[in-house]
Amino acid sequence: MSEHPSVALIGPGAIGTTIAAALHEVGRTPLLCGRTPHPQLVLRHDDGEIIVPGPVITDPSRVSRPVALVFVAVKTTQVADSAGWLAALCDENTVVCALQNGVEQKPQLEPYVNGAVVVPSVVWFPAQREPDASVWLRAKPRLTLPAIPQATRISDALSETRCAVELSADFVSIAWRKLLQNAVAGLMVLANRRAGMFSRQDIMELALAYLRECLAVARAEGASLGDNVPHEIVEGFHRAPADLGTSILADRQANRPLEWDIRNGVIQRYGEKHGIPVPISRVVVPLLAAGSEGPG
Repeated sequence: MSEHPSVALIGPGAIGTTIAAALHEVGRTPLLCGRTPHPQLVLRHDDGEIIVPGPVITDPSRVSRPVALVFVAVKTTQVADSAGWLAALCDENTVVCALQNGVEQKPQLEPYVNGAVVVPSVVWFPAQREPDASVWLRAKPRLTLPAIPQATRISDALSETRCAVELSADFVSIAWRKLLQNAVAGLMVLANRRAGMFSRQDIMELALAYLRECLAVARAEGASLGDNVPHEIVEGFHRAPADLGTSILADRQANRPLEWDIRNGVIQRYGEKHGIPVPISRVVVPLLAAGSEGPG
């Protein structure tokens, strides 16, 4: 095996394109796998753009053998549809890096990966798809991974790239903190507004109440998070550019299925498991589910 392992990417959307561009920029272009046969990927950032040569292949039968490292950047609503790719790209020697939302990445992917090790991640950068299919990266990309031996294959692949990688001994706490941030972003779907809505006092109060509910659930699941976390998350949205969106809002505006269960439903499910009152979740979750699935 070469110094940097053979790498494939499933799902060249906003997050996937960012990772592909980071790898390509240092000569480690991954195999690009997806539903749409783009001839290339384009990442725009503050200093210019990176063009990742394609094509994006769309037929798993074109994969000749498993690879050492697979980045999975599809939405959790698309995991089952990616089963063909995972079967072709993975075996027991593969490491799969889940570039997905939520705290349930391992159980969602493990049934499909042929015995590969699934390493969850937390993605800490805003990237959004533009109308011309390019991706706009709005902050320096960064990943957090659990401090386990298999994570070093991912950190080695991304070494000396524009994407920083951190290994954490308390990954559970970091993953739940990011989940809280994603959960409260669900309010943007219900209001059909971007981050500027958090300048409203009533929205800030609602967000804080919801985040306190989420925090109680996170702590019951083993996360070590302080009482100040809800304020920090709301202030982060308040300071963000007013036009900053989120992937779940983009999906709603495009009339695509929403990741409501792994971002918001999980709070209600785990809260009920632990006997924790989750009254705001009982309102937010059905509305998000209805917005995703209909009928009507």
